[in-house]
Amino acid sequence: MDAEKLRARINELAHKEKSEGLSDAEKTEQKKLRQEFLANFRKAFKSQVEMLQVFDDEGNEVTPEKVKKVQRDKGLRDD
Repeated sequence: MDAEKLRARINELAHKEKSEGLSDAEKTEQKKLRQEFLANFRKAFKSQVEMLQVFDDEGNEVTPEKVKKVQRDKGLRDD
């Protein structure tokens, strides 16, 4: 599901839960949607961290070695 539609449906169910309550089917849907949202978030966050490069005040790269290794494995880094 598209990220905006996913977020909108999660919010819609949350508002309904507060105002009138949810049926068992809606609770199941809400749980599934939240899991999907978190999976998408984790995937995007991991991708951002893998692309990360850190520099100190003097312009020297101080990217953690673990991140450099992942970047090398993915072909994003030549050193």
